[in-house]
Amino acid sequence: MSSSSVTEFITNEVPDWSDDVVTSARFKAFSGQRSDWEPKFHFWRDLILKIARHFDLLIIHPSKIKHEWFNRGGLTPLCLDHVLFVMYNEGDIIRSADLVDPTSGRLSQLFRKVRSLMAGTMIPPEVLLKDHVIFATLMKDKAAEVIKRLSESHWTSLCIITMKKFQDLCGGKDEASAVLSYLSGCGKAQYLSISKKDFIEGLKVSLSLAAVSSISSLDCDVLHLVWTMEKLQQQLDVTDRHYEMSRKSALSSLQSGNKTVALRHARQLKLAKESREKCTSLLNRVEEVLSVIENAESTKKVSEAIQIGAQAIKKNKINVEEVQICLEELEHSIDMQKQVEKVLESASSDKGIDDEDIEEEFKKLELEVESENSQVMTLKNGVNEAERETSSSESAESLSVAFSSLGLGDGPTRASASASPIQASVEPFRNKESENRMPEAA
Repeated sequence: MSSSSVTEFITNEVPDWSDDVVTSARFKAFSGQRSDWEPKFHFWRDLILKIARHFDLLIIHPSKIKHEWFNRGGLTPLCLDHVLFVMYNEGDIIRSADLVDPTSGRLSQLFRKVRSLMAGTMIPPEVLLKDHVIFATLMKDKAAEVIKRLSESHWTSLCIITMKKFQDLCGGKDEASAVLSYLSGCGKAQYLSISKKDFIEGLKVSLSLAAVSSISSLDCDVLHLVWTMEKLQQQLDVTDRHYEMSRKSALSSLQSGNKTVALRHARQLKLAKESREKCTSLLNRVEEVLSVIENAESTKKVSEAIQIGAQAIKKNKINVEEVQICLEELEHSIDMQKQVEKVLESASSDKGIDDEDIEEEFKKLELEVESENSQVMTLKNGVNEAERETSSSESAESLSVAFSSLGLGDGPTRASASASPIQASVEPFRNKESENRMPEAA
């Protein structure tokens, strides 16, 4: 990471960074109460953390922040010492000297942690600037990333790795020391070492929410096997490179017509091939042993869980029949859940139907509804018309009877004379009714 790349990043993040008036105001030292300079402090703190996160910096010396990151033509922020001191007191950065040594015992780690807490607020700013600092947030993120990567390559809740492997995952020796200190303080990792022919360092890491268990002799043996496997893999990689180089040299010698040199490279090629076969055989045997150990640990955990369940059954005085009933109910619930999942899957598979098919089905439904509605309206109209005809015929007959009854006192001649206009008016009405009834009958 160069200073020019940092300057370019700052320019992109802070649009008014090139403004001399604004920048000179930001570069001034803090004065007055905290409320007076707190906005400037948040600006510098957020900018420092953004730069560190962008360039994946976990550890840095404060002088580099002051004299390289924010150097503008020889001018550096006068408030930066104060900013770093406040960040240290608020836990945003940690001194490397305050890190707990994971190689020491738990009592020593606890004593050092208490001492750092008591002396933390008494450290003057000039002492803080002399030591490397660690960004606490980035350290936690790096630890979570390491745990995630280990979980992807291990299916057990615990794993044992060599220190070299851990340093490669963290990105360096100093970064690994900071992350290991954090994980040890959280109870997620524990340092272990063995001294046989070689001094081997490693870690026991918990990949679950539970804390890591104490170191056992089996853990030391597993560490030795893991270290051996890594050494064999390194030797295999070297042998592969030698094999490829000898093959290329033999081919080039044959093409140039130098058979003597080609034979010499062919012998080296054969030796490299034999060495590779032996190394591969040993590597496979070590991997088989590690696999057997992992399976044995899983079996041990299962047996322990069975024992705990048996003890719980005895303690709660539960008989075998009740346990069987619970298991049957559980199996029934699982079957019901599977059926629900199948129904959901079939419902989700219906989403593949085209929209055009849905529109066609919808139009068919609309036509059916319209035809049903038209039939219902036709029936209603027929009933209403029949009712109207019935009522009109009844009213005509009643009128005829009423008018005929009015002419009973004057004699039949008078009645017929008086009735003729009424009948003349009623008769067309009846004829009209008959005309209306004829088409219906037809």
